Amino acid sequence: MPAIAFETLEKGQSIGATTVRVNRADLVRYAGASGDFNPIHWNQRFAEEVGLPGVIAHGMFTMGSAVQLVSDWAGDPAAVIDYQTRFTKPVPVQDPAGSNPSDYAGTEIGIEGTIGALDAEARTARVDLTVTVEGQKVLVKAQALVQL
Repeated sequence: MPAIAFETLEKGQSIGATTVRVNRADLVRYAGASGDFNPIHWNQRFAEEVGLPGVIAHGMFTMGSAVQLVSDWAGDPAAVIDYQTRFTKPVPVQDPAGSNPSDYAGTEIGIEGTIGALDAEARTARVDLTVTVEGQKVLVKAQALVQL
């Protein structure tokens, strides 16, 4: 991917959009990779007992999925020098009865990015991310700072 020319960027400009799907099998793989085996991410009964709507995706899974859009746009993950967000809603991940968790398409996470601010002196772009599930924002103030 060719390098992004800082001079071509404008506040409000879209960097693109993508959709990420997560199913229960993805959560198991993520738990193994991250070491986060909290039962709210794999046990329906436990998740409901603690007041959740059911099994939910790991917050870091959601956050990492969102910033991938920025890394892909920048063409270099090391260009992302800061990334912050607030979690507002859990991402429920259903497990339809009788289905293989790996075969189920899963919950759809919508991700859109726009240039929120530019710093010509530092040659950085702040990318504001909108991250939604079923029309509800699941992350707010999701912002990545990209060094160009």
